[in-house]
Order: sequence, then C-alpha cells, then structure tokens
Amino acid sequence: MYDIIPDIHGQAGKLRSALSSLGYEQKNGAWRHTDPKRTCVFLGDFIDRGPDNEAVIDIVRCMVDAGTAYAIMGNHELNAVHFHTKDPKSGEPARAHSAKNLKQHASFLQEFPLEAPKTTEVISWMMTLPLFIEFDAFRIVHACWNEAVIGELLKITKNGRLTDEQFLSAANKKSQLFSLVETTTKGPEATLPDDHVIYDKEGQGRSEVRLQWWNGTASTWKEIATSVPNLDQLPDSNLPASIKQSVYPPNSKPVFFGHYWMTGKPVLQTNNALCLDYSAGREGPLVSYQFDPVTTLLDLKNITIHS
Repeated sequence: MYDIIPDIHGQAGKLRSALSSLGYEQKNGAWRHTDPKRTCVFLGDFIDRGPDNEAVIDIVRCMVDAGTAYAIMGNHELNAVHFHTKDPKSGEPARAHSAKNLKQHASFLQEFPLEAPKTTEVISWMMTLPLFIEFDAFRIVHACWNEAVIGELLKITKNGRLTDEQFLSAANKKSQLFSLVETTTKGPEATLPDDHVIYDKEGQGRSEVRLQWWNGTASTWKEIATSVPNLDQLPDSNLPASIKQSVYPPNSKPVFFGHYWMTGKPVLQTNNALCLDYSAGREGPLVSYQFDPVTTLLDLKNITIHS
C-alpha cells in the first residue's frame, strides 16, 4: 500500500500532521508506518514558500534512506540545483540570481545560504532524485508524464536520474535535454496559432499556453489550456493533431502528479490521472492518496484531505 504525497513546499507542520494521521510514527530515526507494507511516495517540491525547508528535507531524506519512502524531483528542486550550480566555462550560475528568482527561492536561502557547506550537501542530495518513477502498477511524475518524453529520458539517463553534466545541459534552452526536463518537471506548453497573443494575470503578453496533458477529450485550445486567467482570450480553432496525440493514453497505468496548485474539492483529472497538489505551500491543505496496487482503479474515496 502506498501513501502518495505531493508538493510540501517547506510546510513541515503539515507534513508531520499528515504522516501522523496516516498512521506513521517516528521510530529508529525515520517516520515508519505501523504496517511495514505501507510506504510513502513523495512527488517533489519539498522546498520554497514555507518556513521549514530543512525539516521537510530531513523527514523525506530519512524516510528514503530507511526504505519507508520514495521521492522524485520537482521543479523547485531542479531550480535550486541550477541556482546553486555554476557553469564551469562561464563561472555564472546555471539559474540567474535575478530579483524574481531570489524572491521565489527566499525561504530556502534563509536556511541554506549560498555556498554554505550544508547547502552544497543538500543540493548534492537533490541531484540524486529521479525525474519520475514507474512502479509495477502506477507511475509518478511531478508535472507531466508524456510517453515520448519519458521514453527519450530513459534512453539518455539512468532511470530518470541526471548526471552533473546533464543538469548543466538541462539549464541550456538550446539543448534537447532542456525541453525534456522542462516538460517533465514544469508541464508542456504549446505555441498558439497565427501569432495569437494572450495576457496573463500580470498583464504580460504570451504566445504559448500550458496544456492539460491528461485531457484526451479536448478538441479546442479553450478546452486544453490551463493557468489562463481568461479562456475567452484563446482562439476558437481546433487543436493540431500533434497535441491530441501527446495526451496521456486512457489505457495506461494510473499516473499521480502535483505541481498545478489546484483549489477546491479534489477531482479526478481522468480515470487514470490524478493531480494531488491543492496548494499546501500556501493556505491549502496537504492532500494524499492511498493507492492499493491490487485495485488499480482511481477512486476519490482514497483521497485524504489533511487539515
């Protein structure tokens, strides 16, 4: 039995409360379930936003080391690796230390200052996290399971784990690896047709939209776009075949993901795709799913909302 837990974002109190309510307790240096067959599965984004990055990392690391949890990389861990890694050729950080990036990473930096020994050690641990895991009965990824993208990553990585050199390559927008890793950790985007432009909540013009990669019934841009403040801005034209062909197949294994800051009452995205991120990094609850590999059908009754 697996307890799947999404984006924690430095909210150690919410994590401890969730683990306790699920039947886990601290024993021999790690959180363990009273039933040895119960295991946690963490979907990434352990850091930023909340005040207790170090405590969250410590809980997750100890559980992974003890064999009571699995964990994958989220886009915030990827960003952190790039933020704290210098390109050996240019000497510049792989992720710019801009005002925007510093603000996003501020809570982590308060606990893990630049170039501090413990920061270097934690970043090294983050670099061991895989981008995805495929179990016998289900799959986990932070933002998007695209069959073609995952297939390419399996060809060039060791079970979804990047090497030091590949992390640097993944920060280069001109590299193939950049696109593969961005899609997996941040979600797919597509360029709107005919130079169409929409405006986000900050008033910035954009020619690309993020896609509901799980939505196999969508036939228009309005139906497949996500994170667009006003869907009426989108064109009425039909989706290109390439987008329709890239959605998650309805006969594939169940896939769990986070990343999307959902609100309201949890819903199934499809019969075999479920987002569990309900904004625990801010005011929302931490949401978990208890998955039984014997009964693989997704069911909302297996969701627990931890207040």
